[in-house]
This record gives sequence, structure tokens and C-alpha cells, in this order.
Amino acid sequence: MPLVITDELLRAAGMSEPEAKIEIACRWFDMGKLSFGNAAKLAGLDETEFEIQLQRRGLPRHRYTED
Repeated sequence: MPLVITDELLRAAGMSEPEAKIEIACRWFDMGKLSFGNAAKLAGLDETEFEIQLQRRGLPRHRYTED
């Protein structure tokens, strides 16, 4: 199922298509909706570049639990 975000909405958000993909990928990864690899793929980045984008947003790459 394709998701269409119109150019008008991107302009309203002040984002380009690549910026929107990265933002969505970071947020979905942070929410636990996508694995790291799939989020990087959605963002169109290699894993190193995706990790940098997470760091820029203050989002951790790993979530540690008490276990």
C-alpha cells in the first residue's frame, strides 16, 4: 500500500521528500515499529548514516533493559 505525502504537505511542513523519509524512519524506529535495518532502508541511508540521524535527534540506537 503506497503512502502518498503531497508536495503541498511537504512544503507546509518545510521538508523535502528525503527529510520526511528520514524523520518518519527515525520516529518509527524510536517507537519500536521498525527494526534498525528496516528504518535505515526506509530512510534511504546506510546504517552508519541512519545512526547519525538518530544521534542528531537524541534518539538511542540501543534500548537497554534490566534483563
